[in-house]
Amino acid sequence: MKRVLIIGGSLGGLIAANLFHRAGWDVQVFEKVPGEMGGRGAGIATHPELLQVLARIGIPVDQGIGVQVMTRVTLDQAGHRIGDLHYPQVMTAWSYLYQLLRNALPAERYASGKELVAVEQDTDQMRGQVRARFADGSVVSGDLLIGADGIRSTVRQQFLPGAGMRYAGYVAWRGLVEEAELSPATHQSLFGHLGFCLPDREQMVGYPVAGANNALTEGERRYNFVWYRPADEAELRRLSTDDSGKVHDNGIPPPLISKAILKEIRTDAEAILAPQFVEIVDHAPQLFFQPIMDLASERIVFGRVALLGDAAFVARPHCGMGVTKAASDATSLVDAITALGLEQGLQRYDQERTAFGKRIVQHARHLGAYMQAQLQTEQERAMAEQYRTPEAVMRETAVPPLLD
Repeated sequence: MKRVLIIGGSLGGLIAANLFHRAGWDVQVFEKVPGEMGGRGAGIATHPELLQVLARIGIPVDQGIGVQVMTRVTLDQAGHRIGDLHYPQVMTAWSYLYQLLRNALPAERYASGKELVAVEQDTDQMRGQVRARFADGSVVSGDLLIGADGIRSTVRQQFLPGAGMRYAGYVAWRGLVEEAELSPATHQSLFGHLGFCLPDREQMVGYPVAGANNALTEGERRYNFVWYRPADEAELRRLSTDDSGKVHDNGIPPPLISKAILKEIRTDAEAILAPQFVEIVDHAPQLFFQPIMDLASERIVFGRVALLGDAAFVARPHCGMGVTKAASDATSLVDAITALGLEQGLQRYDQERTAFGKRIVQHARHLGAYMQAQLQTEQERAMAEQYRTPEAVMRETAVPPLLD
């Protein structure tokens, strides 16, 4: 029986682990975070490709997978609806998918608290073994190693040391609000929809997700929002500076965000957002932000090592394709190896998913360009404007791009 080592136990790694397990492989997942990860993450837009992979794993895909929204709406600054689009979609939660995927995989196949130090391969990469060396001194060997360890992938850094993430020039403020805390008017305007508000060079998007303990009962769900705002390098540094003056270059923990900045964000919301979204921002108990980054790899296979999901390509979140792309990567990898064998299967995977990943990253750049802090040329600004109308935003956000 062939053995696959999967570095990273988040959604992409778990999807790959379940698919390879069902294909008859000896699977072992290594996650550097100790303990459970189920409390992490927020909302996820599902796509048919993701639901098909879940069904293939054996996870029932029914009304219990998330919250169904039927329409998309755009509100102006006064709170009036200025656009709508019929687009049925299920919005689920990271924590819920994580638990479903963990439960589907035998518990002994998942090891927590295992920090990768280095990957080693025999000289004849396709005939020998691949080894994972961990910080605790242990070494594990296998026939294939999958790097599914996210946007700051240790595996990618070893094999593509020059492939760094690129800051896009804007940030995404996020938060969750309990459904029961929304006024009847705001609930009626937004809760059953994927909602947008489009201030100049900004974008607010929100949608319902499961509540605490994955509750889907009416009144117990939550509303998840993402508010994109321009921020050049100097502004990002200011946002990342806590009240003691310390700068958190790799991301500031939410509780350490400056109280003055949090007050400033809520004040800005009142000035430029629709009243419904002002209420939502005001009721969020914890606001936090993430710098928007992206990365495109030139290749994703190195001997018996393959990158997958965000370890391979980091696309801006406008496509809503992060988890779906990881699922499609995993499916492509296991199917190619099953059909062609390890060496030729890895070659096919590299060709197909590298091309696909580059196109996803490029498409997401187009969708988010008008929010960048600096658009260098008049042509860039004109191109960006194509994606800021209500019609374009509703049509393109969280929708798989049409690729040739």
